[in-house]
Amino acid sequence: MPYVNIKITREGTTPEQKAALIKGVTQLLVDVLDKNPNTTVVVIDEVGTDNWGIGGESVTVRRRSGC
Repeated sequence: MPYVNIKITREGTTPEQKAALIKGVTQLLVDVLDKNPNTTVVVIDEVGTDNWGIGGESVTVRRRSGC
């Protein structure tokens, strides 16, 4: 039973985009690894930009500074 965890920043991703991610990742596992789609689990975690850091700074700060 494959389990895929996708982490993205919480910034306006639509339900349709999330559905496309779930469908696409599931199909990728079917196509590449011959996994059963009925037992493939895909979880999307949305993380606030204050809680996601890169290079010692939060994404919020980096985006304000143009990085």
